[in-house]
Amino acid sequence: MAERLKETKKQTAIAKLNNHPTSPRKMRLVADIIRGKEVFMALNILKFTRKHSALPLEKLLRSAIDNWQSKNAGEDATSANLVVKDIVVDSARMLKRISPAPQGRAHRIRKRSNHVTIIVDKK
Repeated sequence: MAERLKETKKQTAIAKLNNHPTSPRKMRLVADIIRGKEVFMALNILKFTRKHSALPLEKLLRSAIDNWQSKNAGEDATSANLVVKDIVVDSARMLKRISPAPQGRAHRIRKRSNHVTIIVDKK
């Protein structure tokens, strides 16, 4: 059982991005585009996506590919049919600021950030 679990873990690679200062809602728009796609197709999509969140996701996906290559030293990532198995965007810490409002009041501004986790696996 343990050997089978080791083999399945060897096939997957994980990369995490913590406390990125973009709202999770904006990051999920880009993450939904590449979920389930082939890795190199997802890289092309991210390269030509004009959203601000595409650049950090592209870097994170490259990191996940490198993590997979370091786990599987003998194999090549281009011939392995790697797929973005799962991509999760969670909310992270929130910076709370105060903005002046009319009649002496104050409005709260919530500057959101997020955590992103990408799991890359063989097809």
